[in-house]
Amino acid sequence: MHPFRKAVESGDMDAVAALLADDVVFTSPIAFRPYPGKAITAAFLRGVLRVFEDFTYIREVAGPDGRDHVFVFTATIAGKKLQGCDLLHFDANGKIDDFTVMVRPLSAAQALAEAMGAQFQQIVREAAEQ
Repeated sequence: MHPFRKAVESGDMDAVAALLADDVVFTSPIAFRPYPGKAITAAFLRGVLRVFEDFTYIREVAGPDGRDHVFVFTATIAGKKLQGCDLLHFDANGKIDDFTVMVRPLSAAQALAEAMGAQFQQIVREAAEQ
């Protein structure tokens, strides 16, 4: 099992943060712009795990050089089943330097946007504390 998947599934957010490059860029399925930086990315990931229920990775696909990974997941949010994927790129040092999330269906993405909107101020505070 990939260390990222293991860290997320065990809820070890310190281990997840340790896998992020300082200059990681996080692209959310519900935001108009990407968010650069380790602190804000880690804070978003903590926020997502607070709002998702029954989060489970169901598939992992790796590129031939091991620097690109796709982790397909399912979760529930506000009673809606969600399917998504984390698209990760790892730099030469093995740190995640690009983190893109995609989700479906639209109704679950809208529920995610609402739930994360409620988390946003806490996410910003957590990032500033890093």
